[in-house]
Amino acid sequence: MPRRYRVLFVASHPVQYQAPLFRRFAARPEIDMQVAYCSLRGAEAAFDPEFETTVQWDIPLLSGYPWSHVPNKGSNAESFRGLYNPGLWKLIRTGHYDAVVSFVGYVRATFWITYLVTKLSKAKFLFGTDATTLAPRDGRAWKRSFKKAIWPKLFGLADQVIVPSSGTLELMRSLGLPRERITLTPYTVDNDWWTEQCKNVDGSAVRASWGASPGDLVILFSAKLQSWKRPFDLLQAFAKAAISNALLVFAGDGPLKEQLESEAKALGVVSRVRFLGFVNQGMLPSVYRSADLMVLPSEYEPFGVVVNEAMCCGCAVIASDRVGAARDLISPTEGSFVYPCGDIAALAGVLRRVATDRGFLASVGRACLAHMYTWSPEHNIAATVTAIQVAVDRADGRAGKRSRDGNT
Repeated sequence: MPRRYRVLFVASHPVQYQAPLFRRFAARPEIDMQVAYCSLRGAEAAFDPEFETTVQWDIPLLSGYPWSHVPNKGSNAESFRGLYNPGLWKLIRTGHYDAVVSFVGYVRATFWITYLVTKLSKAKFLFGTDATTLAPRDGRAWKRSFKKAIWPKLFGLADQVIVPSSGTLELMRSLGLPRERITLTPYTVDNDWWTEQCKNVDGSAVRASWGASPGDLVILFSAKLQSWKRPFDLLQAFAKAAISNALLVFAGDGPLKEQLESEAKALGVVSRVRFLGFVNQGMLPSVYRSADLMVLPSEYEPFGVVVNEAMCCGCAVIASDRVGAARDLISPTEGSFVYPCGDIAALAGVLRRVATDRGFLASVGRACLAHMYTWSPEHNIAATVTAIQVAVDRADGRAGKRSRDGNT
């Protein structure tokens, strides 16, 4: 009989993207899995300072797989001691796990608790990052230097490094990590759920509720309204493009909302801009399906799963070259839809182009949907299972064949 691996996944909190993956993991015969949550934020209503509203996701996050809650003794702040879960020590010591996969970042105390007890228990430790560059979000130069010096040693602690994109894979290789120690586990959403939900969308009715005419070009921004998402770039490019039959829709909330509303007035486009506020997961398929195009202009976006979501709904996507998903998801469908971050004129040019060739835009949308079959939860799970097997089997020499077969 094939070996069955006992695996613990340690996650900071329930996430709408991970829960469907955990359900699929629970059905894999070669994995005996459990999830340890360090808080229940997301499954329970809590104030999200970035959305500036109370958030509780409207899809099931805790069903279909075994999980436990390890109480957080930390402050819940965005700090090292903000996430401190000493209960993981007993859970891992008594769990007899073959491998522990950490989805908690190294800047949290919980990561180090997990690492130490995993090594003490002689289990294999897997973790990674979604970063595609050493440059930090806040631009502080010392952080880049720190990462350059420390990250090779940090990721060298992993028995197998898991990365969600080809950009992150290249970053890890640039730090000197051996290729066989890295596994690409594609950053995915529940493709089946998104495509199924889209079947029930009345796009005409949704567009009409936004005040869009049947022939209008509806351009969507779907993200938190924060500075590094650069929503002002899209607003200014929209005004510069001067497309008379276009509507710009912002789905999301955040600290820049009032400033964006003021800027829309100043640019003379306020009548053609809509602010939907926070949109919960259950309503997002109707938003993507009813838009003609989504734009993600971020200056810092390690991946950007909103790109996955939109493409699963057949919505074409334009993104800056700082968006991690641009390389793996957008470029293979239409390379001209990736533009230099901050180049408002270039973004306006792409918007004008698609406005004059709606048939081309529709064909890109179809290509986006087709491409998502190559970047699916099944690919993520198969790669993660392989990473676990490689890490555990390496000690007895069985991992070499997996690496040579191209699974890592």
